[in-house]
Amino acid sequence: MAVRPITIIGHKALHQPTKKVREITDEVRTLVADMYDTMDAANGVGLAANQVGVRQRIFVYDVPGEEDGVADQRGVVINPVLEKGPVPPGEPDPEDGSEGCLSVPGEHFPTARADWARVTGTDLDGNEVVIEGTGLLARALQHETDHLDGKLYVERLTPTLRREAREAVKDRGWEAARLTKWDPATQKAEKV
Repeated sequence: MAVRPITIIGHKALHQPTKKVREITDEVRTLVADMYDTMDAANGVGLAANQVGVRQRIFVYDVPGEEDGVADQRGVVINPVLEKGPVPPGEPDPEDGSEGCLSVPGEHFPTARADWARVTGTDLDGNEVVIEGTGLLARALQHETDHLDGKLYVERLTPTLRREAREAVKDRGWEAARLTKWDPATQKAEKV
């Protein structure tokens, strides 16, 4: 398959809700295979379709087990529906709550998330899938579903951290250079 360029914060595809997948076609199967290749090349734990410029409600994930005896979790969810526990009030713990994003490469900020989440959807064969977890898996499920709803994690930051994130994006020069994608295979950003 292929590694696709990943959209960078500011690209319109990241700020629009995605569309429900009505039918599993060969194009959808190719997209999912490319998404796995792209996520792996970028060393990510998840990737939503709109991060590669496709407005379909699909994400892939590859979350390492956090404890001994907990297996790695890898898969695809088509048309996910998210349920989650309460988000703790106040400032997120910088040690436990640091979050990054392939569409905001190189940056990590403490992000408040529920410690439990469940996503239901389907796989590539149309079978129902239910993915449920805590910790990093719960964070990934919420993060990827946010992408499909047109939200980036930096929009969930506290006002102070959101300001820091805006400054980090500005310091990287993405807006000034009009860069909108980066290629994980070459590690180079490009204009569209």
